[in-house]
Amino acid sequence: MKKQMKKIAACTVLACMAVSAVGFAAPGDVQALSPNISVSDKASVASTKAPKYVFLFIGDGMSYPQIQSASYYLGAEKSNGGVQTQELSFMDFPVAGSAQTFDSTSFCPDSASTATSIATGYKTYSGTINMDTTFTKSYETIAEKLKEQKDYKIGIVTSVNLNHATPAAFYAHQKSRNSYYEIGQELIASNFDYFAGGALLKPNGSDGKQESLYDLAEKSGYQVITTQKEAEALVAADGKAIIVAEELADSDSMNYALDAENKEWQLADYVEKGIEVLDGDQGFFMMVEGGKIDWACHANDAGSTINDTIAMSQAVDKAIEFYNQHPAETLILVTGDHETGGLTIGYAGTNYDTYLTNLSNQKISYAKYDEDYVAGYKANKTSFADAMKDVKELFGLMLPGDADADKNPNLVLTDYEVDKLKTAYQKTLSGKDSSTYTQAEYVLYGSYEPFSVTVTHILNNKSGINFASYAHTGLPVPVFAQGVGSGSFEGYYDNTDIYDKMAALLQVK
Repeated sequence: MKKQMKKIAACTVLACMAVSAVGFAAPGDVQALSPNISVSDKASVASTKAPKYVFLFIGDGMSYPQIQSASYYLGAEKSNGGVQTQELSFMDFPVAGSAQTFDSTSFCPDSASTATSIATGYKTYSGTINMDTTFTKSYETIAEKLKEQKDYKIGIVTSVNLNHATPAAFYAHQKSRNSYYEIGQELIASNFDYFAGGALLKPNGSDGKQESLYDLAEKSGYQVITTQKEAEALVAADGKAIIVAEELADSDSMNYALDAENKEWQLADYVEKGIEVLDGDQGFFMMVEGGKIDWACHANDAGSTINDTIAMSQAVDKAIEFYNQHPAETLILVTGDHETGGLTIGYAGTNYDTYLTNLSNQKISYAKYDEDYVAGYKANKTSFADAMKDVKELFGLMLPGDADADKNPNLVLTDYEVDKLKTAYQKTLSGKDSSTYTQAEYVLYGSYEPFSVTVTHILNNKSGINFASYAHTGLPVPVFAQGVGSGSFEGYYDNTDIYDKMAALLQVK
């Protein structure tokens, strides 16, 4: 804590930049370690061989509430509604720490700045990727250092767009996270070995007139893969690859886990393929982002949040399988960049009770519901009664007097809830632009479809789950560690220290 006070005292909150010395001047030189590493850690790290294989999992928007709600949900499902937990794989890691997430702009930071802190050890503005607060200096990332200094192979995997903020923070340097075309150009220039996830945003530039990023990638020696069949056939000998998921959803991201077809590749499959093509004598570093955890939390969709958190845990399972084969050479880290939504386990309307198994009735994400159903309601002016038939089928919520009300009374709507849904449905049919909402309307709906977000709010609340925001919050995030050098990740520290600890262990300059 004293260290953090010194950092804050050295600059204003709005212009704060953590001054973190980087890595080793020479392997084994304890004095050259980052000053943010404790004396005991210096001694431990100096005697630790650098891990040859490093997995860094980042659950975007994932903090303690997201992890715990997924664990509780799985336990409740397993015990048919009882009070039991089923831990996610990384919850059993031998080392756990906590990291603060504030940036130079806010105590409620964004993904660009927090991922910058993790990737480089420096604070910056929200919305900025690997540049200082004057926008005159760029920071080299841990992935770039490992590629250039130690010839590690590098993999970047995400469930959202490959040039979105978190993946971009490991290879790009931009004043604005919205400079998607320029970020895509840096992706290509990075010469990293393996990219997999959602499609590139603005592949032809913001004006749509630039040369396609995919064409530029192919000219630079990348194999651009857009079908699952091609992805399955990819081998290490094929060289550098960019895999774009065949089935794309909202904003050309991967599908939510809740919406994916049975044989559709999930995050775990892309990690497994990444291990296959990156494994070799050089060693590798793989950053894996569960990006849609964040998107689901923004929309206050607890069902999708939980399922995507579980999907990320399943991706961690693939790393654990690899670790079990190479325990003396592997480090696995699992953390979040920030918390999103102010998720809580507990709701005023259910007192001390939770009914988490209610969430198993949700069969579809808010985004797919908007696209496949709500768009039709608006176009056809569908009646509220007919819309509620879909709500029952897809979310389990029932109007009073429904023939199935006795089967699960916890899912029967109260008069208060019906009134909320009717009001929201009329708001949706009106097509009112959310930018013109009153304060009261924004608190109810955020920038989302009023009917959809009200459906998920009610299902959340009936399950004993609540959200406080449509934005990010200032909660710390957990850091779980297993493998070579994992002991240095114990304690309570700043997110910039995640980089410092990695850099020290990996002995980069």
